[in-house]
Amino acid sequence: MISWKKHYKKGLLAFALLLSTGASVYAQGDAKKGEELFKANCAACHALDKQMVGPALGGVVERLKTEQNLDIDWLHQWIKDNEALRSSGDAYANEVFEKFNKAPMNTFPNLSDQDIDDILEYTTNPPVAETAAAAATGADAGQTTVADLEKARAERINSTIILISLLVIGGLLIWLLLKLRQLVKLQQTEELSGLNETRVASFSELYQKYNYIGKIALGILGLLAFYGVWNWLMWIGVYKGYQPEQPIHFSHKIHAGDNKIDCQMCHSSAKYGKVSEIPSMNVCMNCHRNISEYNGSYFEPGRDKAFYDAEIQKIYKATGWDPASQQYTGKTEPVEWVRIHNMPDFVYFNHAQHVVAGEQAIISSHNKKNPNNKIDVVCKACHGAVDTMNVVTMANDFTMGWCIECHRTTEVDMNNTYNKEYFQNLHEKLKQQYPSKEGKITVDAIGGLECGKCHY
Repeated sequence: MISWKKHYKKGLLAFALLLSTGASVYAQGDAKKGEELFKANCAACHALDKQMVGPALGGVVERLKTEQNLDIDWLHQWIKDNEALRSSGDAYANEVFEKFNKAPMNTFPNLSDQDIDDILEYTTNPPVAETAAAAATGADAGQTTVADLEKARAERINSTIILISLLVIGGLLIWLLLKLRQLVKLQQTEELSGLNETRVASFSELYQKYNYIGKIALGILGLLAFYGVWNWLMWIGVYKGYQPEQPIHFSHKIHAGDNKIDCQMCHSSAKYGKVSEIPSMNVCMNCHRNISEYNGSYFEPGRDKAFYDAEIQKIYKATGWDPASQQYTGKTEPVEWVRIHNMPDFVYFNHAQHVVAGEQAIISSHNKKNPNNKIDVVCKACHGAVDTMNVVTMANDFTMGWCIECHRTTEVDMNNTYNKEYFQNLHEKLKQQYPSKEGKITVDAIGGLECGKCHY
């Protein structure tokens, strides 16, 4: 009997150790470190709660154990080198590869076994946000509500008192005015009454009496009206400060400012074409195929994460992208962007000529004229600090005078490869032709003021 009890106790102890060993499979990593590693290595293609480029990874350890009878060692092999695992003929590895459109997962030989354990712990037991602070906030909110009611009641009483006081003061002032009027009438003499009869009683009488002054005044008013009309005509088509809302909110501050995305990644034709085109939605999808929600730290006033996530969904709707299946449905919708910068039809402007041939010259000229507002990208000379704009605004007036002034003050960059070849035989001639510029050739010297350069 004693022997049975002894073996029974040993059996229970062994069973307990077995359970603890099995549980440790899911608790042998650090979830907080795993969260950092997950965001750095996995978040581009995976989320815990939804499918992206790859499957949702929430509870992946338990799911593989239950559905495929695969342990944590299989996950270690898959994460470190999934290509080698597939090449070995592993059935499930090849099944996953086929299921997700044969998109190979990156290999992570740099991750240690402990790093992978930390990531898997995060997918199994992600840190839960503390709720105590929220509860305390709710309790405080209840007390504040009572205080707010008392405050509002006191403000209403004060407003009533102030209103009654103002009405009383207004009544006193009216009474005083009436009394003063009576006193003035009592003090009028016969001499004053006769003088009142000689006063001008109408505008026509006043004009007949002082008609020469009236003519001068009308002449001045006519000149002012002519100047006003002329000034209005001169500013037709000038829309400096124009800031329209777009059908899909796109913050240049977040993309070009915080994330340092180069202007020409989206506006690729600005460097090699006449027009800087509006990027197609496929350009947006180069990044947003894998970025389905906003996880940045910057928020515009009045905006929250839900707002940005909804705007990303508009991109998916326009391109016909189904994030669940990670495939295009073929059902697309046009996006009616509102154009901001638009030269008149009678004006020729070539982006490539300015961005390629004039890049360094324009940047240098702008920084000399604006030492406290220097630029690092040629685009900013005309379009302003776009990387700080949430909604793009027309930064300059783009008048003919504005362009001519730039051509008169911007020095030609003779060291630019394009200019060096093109003006190889003209440099000395230009220096002799414009000796007053001390060898510095500005754009006006190479035809920058010729009418036919911009109007044809």
